[in-house]
Amino acid sequence: MQQVSGQLIDLFQRRTYPAIITIENGIIADITETDTAPDHYILPGFVDAHIHVESSMLVPTAFARLAVVHGTIATVSDPHEIANVCGMEGVQYMIDNSKQSPFKFFFGAPSCVPATAFETAGATLDAAAVATLLQNPDIWYLSEMMNYPGVLHKDQEVMAKIAAAHAVGKPVDGHAPGLRGAEAAAYAAAGITTDHECFTLAEALDKVNAGMHILIREGSAAKNFDALADLIRLHPDKVMFCSDDKHPDELELNHINALVKRALSLGFDLYDVLRATSVNPVAHYHLPVGLLRKGDPADFIKIDNILNFNILQTVINGLIVAENGNSLLPSLPATTVNNFNTNKKTIEQFHILSPAPQCHIRVIEATEGQLVTNQLQLPAKIKDGLIVSDVERDILKMAVVNRYQPDVPIALGFIRNIGLKIGALASTVGHDCHNIIVVGVDDESMCAAVNILIDCKGGIAVTVPGIGTEYMALPVAGLMSAEDGHIVAAQYTHIDKKAKELGTPLKAPFMTLSFMALLVIPSLKLSDKGLFDGSTFHFTPLCVQ
Repeated sequence: MQQVSGQLIDLFQRRTYPAIITIENGIIADITETDTAPDHYILPGFVDAHIHVESSMLVPTAFARLAVVHGTIATVSDPHEIANVCGMEGVQYMIDNSKQSPFKFFFGAPSCVPATAFETAGATLDAAAVATLLQNPDIWYLSEMMNYPGVLHKDQEVMAKIAAAHAVGKPVDGHAPGLRGAEAAAYAAAGITTDHECFTLAEALDKVNAGMHILIREGSAAKNFDALADLIRLHPDKVMFCSDDKHPDELELNHINALVKRALSLGFDLYDVLRATSVNPVAHYHLPVGLLRKGDPADFIKIDNILNFNILQTVINGLIVAENGNSLLPSLPATTVNNFNTNKKTIEQFHILSPAPQCHIRVIEATEGQLVTNQLQLPAKIKDGLIVSDVERDILKMAVVNRYQPDVPIALGFIRNIGLKIGALASTVGHDCHNIIVVGVDDESMCAAVNILIDCKGGIAVTVPGIGTEYMALPVAGLMSAEDGHIVAAQYTHIDKKAKELGTPLKAPFMTLSFMALLVIPSLKLSDKGLFDGSTFHFTPLCVQ
């Protein structure tokens, strides 16, 4: 038996009082209100309500080791990324690795592998495979249903996946950027209960009115807190916090605790804010996570005070897993799993022949902090009969290379707002199919960056002309490192710095780059099969007719 005392923040009674918590075998046996207690505060631990652990570039055990320092005790984790690379084997890899940690990972069954029929993935999970996954007690929900056109048009395969989740009483996560009004209502009516892709408060309110819960997302690339924060006041029972995708350097610094501090600094109610980080996701997903009630698992955190909100201690199942900024979880070795089967490329494969002495091209316009892109039509720069990057106008060549099959033509396009002045950036983290994605000033640099990633079978790379290529290997599915989180964070910080030395002004250039092949987010993207208009859901030619 152990006892913990402090100022207990009770989210159900909406009051804070001095108390002694008695813990037996990892369970809260009793909570006794007292006259006095130490000045520190005790509250439920944080739950990230939607995250792709793979985007941290860490395997689950390494992710947990960093996250607990920030008061996170659980995640609702979509293994969609590794599933697109390795299928069922990848999902099982995440489950098996996570079980080595006391941290509470709750994985979903990926609903869209591949996300669309317009790209090449490493695996396919059809309705039968999804139904099999949903029977697994280690699978807690159906992950984000990104094929919202399929939902609205009642595609047979899509509806079968949703029905399989409903048959076993597991919730269905949504993903419907920009959907409003009657379409949002129809999407929700299919039994989809959450969305983390709202751009505006008006869109979120449409979805709340349709019965959906809204996840306020603040990740390394996509940031919607400012647009959606008023939901904490307007619909406190319908809000959760999530990061969706978070790179290792940022995870080393903060997690859901940063959103809590931010919300409190804006004057939102303490109990409403903390419910969004714990009670709401635990209730919605039916998670066995403690909420500081008698009979609950002893999952909680201690903070110094409400103003500073410094995490003093993190406890999971009665076990202290972090204290005073230090993780007490061990760094564990990790096995690897991968799917990589392409051959090295030549510089000529990156050439784009111009159809005429002058032409206009479609250009992806990236936006800092958003997954959505715009479609521009701009005059091409033509040199020696080839369409080339135009550094002065920040129109850079982009390519997506199929990593699952050899001898496949490279898909080529152009992008604005990456801002490189020299060289190239490349990555095998390219949502959702995780082919090799590269952007560069010249074909030689692009080819060199791609080939180094083919050599190491996954990672991120920076090529500087005349100097060479630096890279960070990601041997686990081309998405994650097998190293300790602090080592990975340091490696990522170094290569991120190298990327910024090429001229990009982006806060997270590799994260932004990773979403430029994400076809389910409008407007213009590039898959390994070609330039894709996400507004019409059709391929579109590079050159404007």
